[in-house]
Amino acid sequence: QVQLVESGGGLVQAGGSLNLSCAASGSTFSFNVMGWHRQAPGKQRDLVATMNTGGSTNYADSMKGRFTISRDNAKKIVYLQMNNLKPEDTGVYYCIHTVHPMGLMLGGRFDYWGQGTQVPVSS
Repeated sequence: QVQLVESGGGLVQAGGSLNLSCAASGSTFSFNVMGWHRQAPGKQRDLVATMNTGGSTNYADSMKGRFTISRDNAKKIVYLQMNNLKPEDTGVYYCIHTVHPMGLMLGGRFDYWGQGTQVPVSS
């Protein structure tokens, strides 16, 4: 089992920045992919950004240049620095742990979700 605890969400104005953190505990897989998915109001959850233990990243196109993912493997923490936030970035941001190389959550035995953190972006 893997437990994921997010922090850092909250209300922000358009153009502002936030830094999300996610701490993992439990039996994380030696090679894993951690990162973030987002669920906007009324929409499905979509990938935001992920990074594997080797440092390779995958970003959604709309986040490239604005969001930066990083991780501390020793501490099992993944971060998401979000800059120039837009109202359409509003949603619940979920930390994820998987072994899918692209960070997709397909219901595999090593797929875990955090409880989510709200990020409302006001215009």
